Amino acid sequence: MKIKFYKQFVKHLTQRVKPNPSLLKKCDERIALFIKNPKDPLLKDHKLIGRKEDFRAFSITGDIRIIYRQGEDYIYFIDIGSHNQVY
Repeated sequence: MKIKFYKQFVKHLTQRVKPNPSLLKKCDERIALFIKNPKDPLLKDHKLIGRKEDFRAFSITGDIRIIYRQGEDYIYFIDIGSHNQVY
């Protein structure tokens, strides 16, 4: 599974996650888990509704999520942040 990162994802990762080393470590762990098994229940992966119905999300922590879209050849990470920031 290949992952591509949208500019918005990289920007928000830098602003919201990297300043907190423990959150960055958790993020790296969950992304590795996602790559290994996207259906792992620990990720709480779910389809989004409404304006974002073409996207899915999985949890890094109780409040931090990664929004992504499945393409034919890639998984596109769209955004990262708290529930209120990404929805």
